[in-house]
Amino acid sequence: MEVQCYLFVLLGSTLFVDKSRDRIRPVINLFLKDHLQLTDYAWGAGALAYLYRQLGVAIRAGSKGLCGCLTLLQAWIYEYFPLFRPSQLPQSPDAPRASSWISPRLPGGDEARQRLARYQQLLDELSADDVTWTPYGRDGHTDIPRSLYTGPIRFSDIAEGYDPARCLRQFRYRQIIPRAMTVPHDQYRPASDSSYIVFWDPWVNQLWDNVAAHRLDLNFASRPCEHPSEIVEEYVDWFLIRSHPRITHPTDGVPQP
Repeated sequence: MEVQCYLFVLLGSTLFVDKSRDRIRPVINLFLKDHLQLTDYAWGAGALAYLYRQLGVAIRAGSKGLCGCLTLLQAWIYEYFPLFRPSQLPQSPDAPRASSWISPRLPGGDEARQRLARYQQLLDELSADDVTWTPYGRDGHTDIPRSLYTGPIRFSDIAEGYDPARCLRQFRYRQIIPRAMTVPHDQYRPASDSSYIVFWDPWVNQLWDNVAAHRLDLNFASRPCEHPSEIVEEYVDWFLIRSHPRITHPTDGVPQP
């Protein structure tokens, strides 16, 4: 019982954090009843699915704050975007990579607003050369075959789409227009709630257990590239209608029709 309580607090305060501060999602306990099965669960995929859901909630109008495993999000930013990296301590190869970063001092007031504006400008000016596309080596996907899994990833009742073809350049392959993602057959958002509920077909639960059949074939999908800026001709047009090419307003904050 002591071990179960410890793991319950540990997971609830690291991988599956919410905004309640002093409360933890009770659903975590469902995965801790048998300690012999703890290593059977894909905790990394579960934490990523939970973080994806929280990112989706955080971008809604009126949403304040962000929860989930923010250590994972920060470490990902530091690994791929050198412009935003803090200082780093030397560490042994066996130590967790995220533990090497020295957390920067958090500014307040005008300094915080100035730093935010600077970060927004850096993101708008970002080029392919400003990204470390393969921080874990060119062959990281061969060392961890599940990194090429394509399909929903889950934690409890949360399921989010995962498709490595959305960013083939992280594998040093030319970027193509990815195929449509597997989507839930229905969704529901209560009018008074900032969260939402999605409903997936039962067969999606079987995808993760058969990675060989649901794994992106890089050589079939694309071809290796010499420079990460290599993309298919139609990709930019596809991207621009599905994303925001800039963060700051091109007229320097002056509203336009």
